[in-house]
Amino acid sequence: MYLNNRGSTNRSETISKSSTSSLRQSSGATIVNQPISAPQLQKSNSAWRNGYGTRSDGADTNSRNTPTRRLTADAKSIIIYFSRSGSTELLASKVAQRTNADILEIVVKDTYAANYESTLARANLERENGTYPELNMQVPDLSQYDTVYLGYPIWAMTLSHPMRSFLTTYGSRLTNKQIAPFMTQGGYGQGDSVQQIRQILRQAGASNNTYINALVVDGNKVDRADKQVDRWTKQVNTDK
Repeated sequence: MYLNNRGSTNRSETISKSSTSSLRQSSGATIVNQPISAPQLQKSNSAWRNGYGTRSDGADTNSRNTPTRRLTADAKSIIIYFSRSGSTELLASKVAQRTNADILEIVVKDTYAANYESTLARANLERENGTYPELNMQVPDLSQYDTVYLGYPIWAMTLSHPMRSFLTTYGSRLTNKQIAPFMTQGGYGQGDSVQQIRQILRQAGASNNTYINALVVDGNKVDRADKQVDRWTKQVNTDK
């Protein structure tokens, strides 16, 4: 493992994450003008242990912080993402820089622990029981968007559970969208995550979707993925 509420439809809002946590270690990048922490960056594969033991950045899993959002009236694409340890958030920021897409962070009601082993134990139990986390976020009207970028870390060779919950809850709103998945991983690639996205959206009632080949980046190398992100975002724009 590498490790819902309908709300505001205000189309011109920017809400950014608090940066008060003592666990934050800046990557030098920002998302909605706030620093991104990703403590695994610059670590070798052996030191990083392919994600095992990586602590949360203390922000995306902290219920006292406000989710990252940027919603505008004119954007034709939106980045919807979940990040546990900061790598996926950094990747989302790179996609946003190249696309000027709106941004919506996925947040769960019962937040995951910063401690890796605690999150792993909880995720294993959720998967075994088929009970995935309840969301605690305001999802805007998605009808204005042609392209939806879905960002997530790979957990146990498949979708991370918060992204699964989002697609199950709101997947029906993604009809007629181009779906562009991007993800961070710790040694096993994208697993079956894209197949799961397709299946969940069909089960949710979404139809007439087109899919872009996924962008897959090692979680400890996102800061060095600019050329890869460049190629991928150009493909998304070309394939519209």
